[in-house]
Parts: sequence; structure tokens; C-alpha cells
Amino acid sequence: MANYDIVAIGASAGGVEALRFIAQKLPKGFNASVLMTIHLSSRHDSAFDQVLCRDSVLPACFAKDGEALEKSRIYLAPPERHLVVDHDRLYLGNGPRENGSRPAIDPMLRSLALCCAARTIGVVLTGTLGDGASGLWALKQAGGITVVQDPKDAMFAEMPMTALNRANPDHVVHLADLPALLAALVEQPSGTSLPSRNSLSVEVQLARGNEPNDTVNKVKWLDGVGRRSVLACPDCGGVMWEIIEGNVVRFRCHVGHAYTAEVLNVALEENLKHSLASALRALEERTALAQSLQDQAIDKGRMVLAEIWAERRIECQKEADVIRRSMQRIDELAVRFAERGSQAAE
Repeated sequence: MANYDIVAIGASAGGVEALRFIAQKLPKGFNASVLMTIHLSSRHDSAFDQVLCRDSVLPACFAKDGEALEKSRIYLAPPERHLVVDHDRLYLGNGPRENGSRPAIDPMLRSLALCCAARTIGVVLTGTLGDGASGLWALKQAGGITVVQDPKDAMFAEMPMTALNRANPDHVVHLADLPALLAALVEQPSGTSLPSRNSLSVEVQLARGNEPNDTVNKVKWLDGVGRRSVLACPDCGGVMWEIIEGNVVRFRCHVGHAYTAEVLNVALEENLKHSLASALRALEERTALAQSLQDQAIDKGRMVLAEIWAERRIECQKEADVIRRSMQRIDELAVRFAERGSQAAE
């Protein structure tokens, strides 16, 4: 009888240390293929595959497009590519970013929910924000086993806390106990795949970069899986659709960019900060210009004109002060909500 022979692990902040620990502790004859997605920066060449291979009991490398899965090996999602699975082959997608990341954890887990849920164990580890919660939910709905690192044990609690609250995982464990749990789970007989949502296959194709060329049909598909929101995509400015999956609320635009509600909130807050900073810069430039024109009017003895520019300068300064206070207020609220989130994780 077949066993659970795919383990898919997602991590973000603090994940390098966590993935290295797992790679060190898995047994040499680990009876499954291990897929790992961690948010990697595209700004520099990554040597994480070399680091992991040096530490790992199992061979570890960046996945190659189209290669076949083998047991007792670790496959890493390379920078700027989503790692997705189609039965026993790996594919690297250049589809839109999800939760601001490529590679992202959700596309990997969704692809496994679509093709291989009955033989897959999904794991979400340390990290910030909410990548992985939607994919883990989809995997569990399709019949896979789901595992989350205990948020109290994680270096960064937000990502596992979101997955815990939204996906209702089968197991919640400390990192130290995870390798032993995985070794036991992969020896269990595989389960039964449950019917997956039709929209799942479209989302996996989007992650691979195989998006429909027909925008009208793409919009019809989005209308079928969610409802149009009043929010604009932080990446492209397009309309976003709200998609509800159990306790998971997320958004996707017609270009394909996807966000959980928590990550979208952060992205919109950053956009707001940039907009306020641009407005502040413009007002400071107007203040400087008004001061210069006031000085020129005084030099020419045109006192009435000088008073007009002085009034304009004062009004610009007042408006700039309002924006400065707004920016300060946003930062204060961000700190307050972060502290409340940390308290909730304790």
C-alpha cells in the first residue's frame, strides 16, 4: 500500500535556521520527497541550496523545471520561481507574485492539493504575515495531512499563528519534535483524495505562468470564485476579487496578484505611507517656493505680493504638519497592533 511520500514545507522570516534544522534531523532513508519554499530575495544570487546540502543528511538542491520527484531528496524553490507539482514532476512557474513573494508557499501547497493531496503532508513554519494559510487550508480540504509549528516556539509567530487560526491543522508541534513526527507520518498508508474546487486548477496554472489570454474569460472565472471588492491591487492598481475559503479571506486581481487579507492590509498601508510621503514632499517644495517668491517680492518692494506669498507659505506649512501627524499616527498604530499580535501569540 502506498504511503505519504511528499512533504511540503513553507517558511519565511526565521526559516533558514528552521529548514536547516529539519534537514539535519531527518533520517537518511527518509521515505518521501521533501519540497521546501522559503521567501528568497531576488536581489542577490542565493547559496541556500549549498548551505542546506552541506547541513543535510539528504541530497538537497534547487528544483529544476520538469524533473521527476525522487524519495529521500530535498527540492528547494529557487528565487523568482513558484515551485508547483503535477503528480510526480516539479515545475517552476513565473506567474504573478502572491503575498508579495515569488516563490510563495500557497502555490506549492495548492498544486499538491490539486494532484496529490492523499499522499502529501503540508507544513507551515516560522514567518511574518500569512503566506501558507490558504494553501494549507486547500490541502486539508482535499485530504492531505497538515502541520503547523507552534507559534510560541517559532522565531516569528505571525505566519504559523495565521495558519493555525485559518486552516485548523491536524498537528501543532515544536520545531524540535517535527522531524520525528514527519518520519512517523510518512510511514502511514496514504489517505483518500477529496474533490477539489474547479478554481484550484486555474490558480495553479496562474502560478505556472499559463494564464488565460482571454481577459474576459479570466474575469468571468474570478466572478465565479469571488466577489468584486472596492480595493485596488497594490501591485498593478487593478480591481481585486474577495475570495472566502473557510476562515481564510484573500484577494486576487485579474492580472493574477494574490494577497491574504493580512498581507493586503500591510501592502495598502505601505502604499498609503508612500502617498503621504509624496504629498509631504510636494508641500515642502511649495513652502520653499513660496518663501523664495516672498523674498523676491520684498527685495522689489512689492509688499502686498510679499504678504500673499507669506500667507501661501504658512498654509502649506500647516498642511504639511497635518500630514506629518498622520504619518506619525500610522506608525504608532502599527506598533500598537504589532504588540497586540505578539500578546495574542503568547
